[in-house]
Amino acid sequence: MDLISFESIIGQVKVFTKEIACHVVGDPLTLLNLHDYLDIIHKHGLKAVLTTSGYFLKKHTYGTLFHPCVKQINLSLNSFNKNDTAWTFDQYLAPVLDLCEAKLKRKEELFINLRIWNLDEMMSEHDFNQILFEAFSKHFKLVLDLDIIYQERPKSIRLAHKILLHFDTYFEWPSLNNQYYGDGTCQGLQSHIAILASGKVVPCCLDCDGVMELGDLHKQSLKEIVNSPRALAMVAGFKKNRAVEELCQKCSYKKRFESKI
Repeated sequence: MDLISFESIIGQVKVFTKEIACHVVGDPLTLLNLHDYLDIIHKHGLKAVLTTSGYFLKKHTYGTLFHPCVKQINLSLNSFNKNDTAWTFDQYLAPVLDLCEAKLKRKEELFINLRIWNLDEMMSEHDFNQILFEAFSKHFKLVLDLDIIYQERPKSIRLAHKILLHFDTYFEWPSLNNQYYGDGTCQGLQSHIAILASGKVVPCCLDCDGVMELGDLHKQSLKEIVNSPRALAMVAGFKKNRAVEELCQKCSYKKRFESKI
């Protein structure tokens, strides 16, 4: 999204939100001029959340990564294990640990979430997670027991001030070709929406292909889009634990919002 379009959209969304998550599948750190986007967010009094694979940390200075508007950096650590790369594990993890150390030394107050979203009943990523835990245990001088994590399933573990390991399970990316997962509720259109680089608005960040396009910000206002019949029908459905859209019916992510009672 070019900077002019980006600022125009930020001007519209700031009456709806105080926070901009700078990703819809893509990694915001691939943008060499990321600082310019963050300046716009800051100019309009909003906060930013950066979610990254961790591969592009060295493309930016800490002045950008710790920009005054950045509230949180999420690092998806399973990116290393699920992508073909010539990097060694140490080459991948070193910039991640350097980022954590820089945050602590500079006394930056943003959060760093180190995401391990690969827990499953089969413990298919046990070996990779064990290597991660050994590295974090050594670096942060604490004891992390992977077997206890698999047993107790905590949502997070604090490594240092506002530096957390964050855990969750695998989910199948929504697709019209997926199996039918049925009804349920979701936070899409209730706590967030997604805006694609084209300016098209979709209910959530998992709809990266615009299957459930609600409107186009180049042609309509955001207020008109979120109050459209299709959007309102989705919200009404979720409030009744019902997924009205086919893509939502074939999305397993909504299982995370099921009541555990």
